[in-house]
Amino acid sequence: MPDTHSQDYENGLAIRKQVLGEDYVNATLRDAGELLQPFQELLTEFAWGKVWTREGLDLKTRSLLTLAMCIALNRPHEIKLHMRGAVRNGASDIEIRELLLQAFIYCGGPACVDAANLIKTHLADIRAEESREKAE
Repeated sequence: MPDTHSQDYENGLAIRKQVLGEDYVNATLRDAGELLQPFQELLTEFAWGKVWTREGLDLKTRSLLTLAMCIALNRPHEIKLHMRGAVRNGASDIEIRELLLQAFIYCGGPACVDAANLIKTHLADIRAEESREKAE
């Protein structure tokens, strides 16, 4: 891993930690190993550093859009991850519910049933964990 990174990487790392949580991001980078480190650097620099840092959308909107796309793609790990990001960026339970209903119409029932089960199983725990972190 190079000693220095681009400014886009550094900006991306900061926003990635803000949205997903410092512990998660640090663990992901630490566990990438030599094989996946270049992928993590690319992801951080381009997705997070060049797109998530743009001014055209606020972070809550970006989180909700990303959550909707993960539902459309039926990616349970990413749904759970970006549900946390949506919560961290201020999305309410009502907004997440409405996103799920909207996704049902445009993405289909099976993907949304899976997403609804993830939301039902994890949203309360995510909110509780985020509340504990803010209290500390």
